[in-house]
Amino acid sequence: MSLRPPQSYHESAVGKAPLSVLEYELMAERADSLGRAGLKAEAALERLKDCPEIEREDRLDAAAEAVQALFIQREICGLKNGRDVVARYGIPGAVIARLGASRKRSGP
Repeated sequence: MSLRPPQSYHESAVGKAPLSVLEYELMAERADSLGRAGLKAEAALERLKDCPEIEREDRLDAAAEAVQALFIQREICGLKNGRDVVARYGIPGAVIARLGASRKRSGP
């Protein structure tokens, strides 16, 4: 006697297994999260433009944090190349240089 998986798990005629409801929901959530991360990065980069010199360091840190979150979310979605993001959002080199760096905080 041989065992076969249920028909619903067989690959379709085009060679891909059909998406389950859970997979569809996960894909939708990843796409939504990517959109939110893009909006946050865009807003942080906009706040960085024409800011007073006294606020520049804090805004650079905020922009770097938002851009890093965008890059991480893109990788979760399977998008590995970040050059198109740098060009699309016009991310300055000062922000790129701070990606992955954490700001040293004073105090306990």
